[in-house]
Amino acid sequence: MLTVSVKWQKEVFSNVEIDTTQPPYVFKCQLFDLTGVPPERQKIMVKGGLLKDDADWSKVGVKQGQKLMMMGTADEIVKAPEKGPIFAEDMPEEEQVVHVGHSAGLINLGNTCYMNSTVQCLHSVPELKSALIKYPPPVRSSSVDQSSHSLTVATRELFNDLDKNVKPVAPMRFLTALRSKYPQFAQLHNGIYMQQDAEECWTQLLYTLSLCLKSPSPSEDADTVKGLFGIDLVSRVHCAESGEESTEMESVYALKCHISQEVNHLHEGLKRALKSELEKSSPSLGRSAIYTKDSRINELPRYLTIQFVRFFWKRETNQKAKILRVISIFFPIILKYMFISS
Repeated sequence: MLTVSVKWQKEVFSNVEIDTTQPPYVFKCQLFDLTGVPPERQKIMVKGGLLKDDADWSKVGVKQGQKLMMMGTADEIVKAPEKGPIFAEDMPEEEQVVHVGHSAGLINLGNTCYMNSTVQCLHSVPELKSALIKYPPPVRSSSVDQSSHSLTVATRELFNDLDKNVKPVAPMRFLTALRSKYPQFAQLHNGIYMQQDAEECWTQLLYTLSLCLKSPSPSEDADTVKGLFGIDLVSRVHCAESGEESTEMESVYALKCHISQEVNHLHEGLKRALKSELEKSSPSLGRSAIYTKDSRINELPRYLTIQFVRFFWKRETNQKAKILRVISIFFPIILKYMFISS
């Protein structure tokens, strides 16, 4: 690296650095910034003639502290417009969100990716945001405990922060409220917060929001969350040993896709998950027996959530193991064979 001075017309520019590892064209670009003379118009006098764009500095003979002479005409200075362009980064953050078309992300506060993914997914649902804006109602239901109320308020405020920022948001208040309501998300291992299951966070958060966002007015949807995410199932529960049979109705927030060696496509895993076995007491046998539960979809919600069940309990190691099998997804998803018949 050399330092020289450059005389151009009546001006002298001191302490101009020359990076001798770069071609002279780079040096000319530096002078363009200083003088406004484009590189192609610059005539710089050096030993042996004019400095060429691709010359070898070791053969040019420029020395430390040398004074170089430059000739050339600068470009005409363009008059600045009366009103310059407005760049996105110069806008208020609220306007930046509209301009870029998406809101901020969430900072990972230590193995909180399960929570961040849940929040960002729910944040994309406009009807849920609208319901949260109206919370709390003038008269709060007596069935809503303080921890559920705090978590719902923290969700509303976090959604508001995401809507107003383009820089990552630290969801500290929400995380504190979540761990207060559901202590399992505060589990530690060697002083570090443990990784948690996103599906469990999703289910627990939706349960809390469902409890708090129920409308007291009969003219509105009684349960906002159920209307948006609730899947109504009708199940036939049958015991082959005793011949007992019953029908059950339930509402869940996600369909499960069970993954095995036989499952290659999403709809196959969904269909498998609707059939299960359970052990319970049989009144006619007077003891526990195995029942087969065959479920069918009665009604789908506005937003369908699907969980890929990739973890299973490995007895050999006495811990959870992950199934890495790739499952293909085709749209539209074939669900017609999973509905109850009309």
